[in-house]
Amino acid sequence: MRKNLLPVVFLMFAMLLCAPAVFAQGKAKTGPDPSTIRDPDLEKDSLHNLEVARNYFKLKKAYVAALKRCEEIIAGNPNFARIEEALFMAGESSLFLAENKGKQSPSLYVNFDGTAKRTLSADEFRELGREYLTRLIADYPNSNFRKQAEQDLAVLGNAKVKPESSKQ
Repeated sequence: MRKNLLPVVFLMFAMLLCAPAVFAQGKAKTGPDPSTIRDPDLEKDSLHNLEVARNYFKLKKAYVAALKRCEEIIAGNPNFARIEEALFMAGESSLFLAENKGKQSPSLYVNFDGTAKRTLSADEFRELGREYLTRLIADYPNSNFRKQAEQDLAVLGNAKVKPESSKQ
């Protein structure tokens, strides 16, 4: 009888030792935070758009095309893993268009007000760039692009940006 009791005692002792490890794992049943769930197909599409925008921005100096691609990412996938770079590139492209830099005319950027098409003025491009860079600094205070964004905003006269929320 004593021989049969030894494996049972050993099993109970092992269960007693493992019980705290099981409870320490937390609430695995609830799943990940819904704000961080990313659709793999949407991530892949956004990454492709970012690579194309980077090509337009850096190599071709086509700031209208880069801005359009970045706006597509920002509007279509706000949880994109590299949204910081899209915000930065959109802000920089807007500022370059305000200065009439690049190989594309700023008049190629068309906005729709209801059914009417209109292009933006230099001041409106500056304001658009300010909005993107301010959002970058406020929402992503630990971003690698923060320092350059702050410098650009200081030149624009908007150096008083405080982080409103921390997403990182």
